Amino acid sequence: MKDMFKLDGKIAVVIGGAGGIGEACAIALANRGAKLVVASRTLSKLEEVSKKINSETESSCLALQVDVTSEESVEKLAAAVVEKFKTVDILVVAHGINLKVPALEIPVDGWDSVFATNIRGTMLACKHFGKIMVANNKGKIINLSSIRGSRGTDGGNAAYGATKGAVDMFTRMLAAEWAVYNINVNAIAPSVIMTDIIKKHVAPERLKMLAAKSPFNRFADVEDVTGACVYLASPESDFVTGQIMFVDGGLSAVG
Repeated sequence: MKDMFKLDGKIAVVIGGAGGIGEACAIALANRGAKLVVASRTLSKLEEVSKKINSETESSCLALQVDVTSEESVEKLAAAVVEKFKTVDILVVAHGINLKVPALEIPVDGWDSVFATNIRGTMLACKHFGKIMVANNKGKIINLSSIRGSRGTDGGNAAYGATKGAVDMFTRMLAAEWAVYNINVNAIAPSVIMTDIIKKHVAPERLKMLAAKSPFNRFADVEDVTGACVYLASPESDFVTGQIMFVDGGLSAVG
């Protein structure tokens, strides 16, 4: 019987791999046999993830620093990966920041910062790693979006939601443009992920209200996203492209 979702011999780059969804996806890809490069701004956190993958999986992981808002930095990252591994098969773009502030109070510099990280950073990653995949005539790109890219909410998420809507359309455009090169470009759109940051910054009564909106009456865990990531990275999804895969417990189905 075919062993589905195996990634043996594949080279995967996870940008935003220093924690949260990115770390979980990196570990999941490593567990399916891919060799990993994790990249982020903070090298100390990346090295912890790399050490975990190297010690707890049968795969290997290299930690490299990158500033996703700098084209020079992203270009150097792509070059370093190719120098080390000769190629890139899978790119997961999992970095992102939020700016939670009422729309009437959005500071222009804050707006620009969120767009620089969330959408400019996504564009730069796809551009420079996409060049490698175009030359190879194959590749898988997985962008991390959010249900807030297509569903509105209160709570001061206008800037964040706008960036994720842009990520969604950028994903579709790349899928259409790069299909001729056998490159699949998809996005994963989770609902609220219960992280330490969420627990720290969101009031308990709001958390309870948000959980109640989900048909499963709970938040997503980072591990809920990893199955979708492995699927979209694997040969099992070779005919899937331009899709925004909601991992939201049915939230997008009901409102």
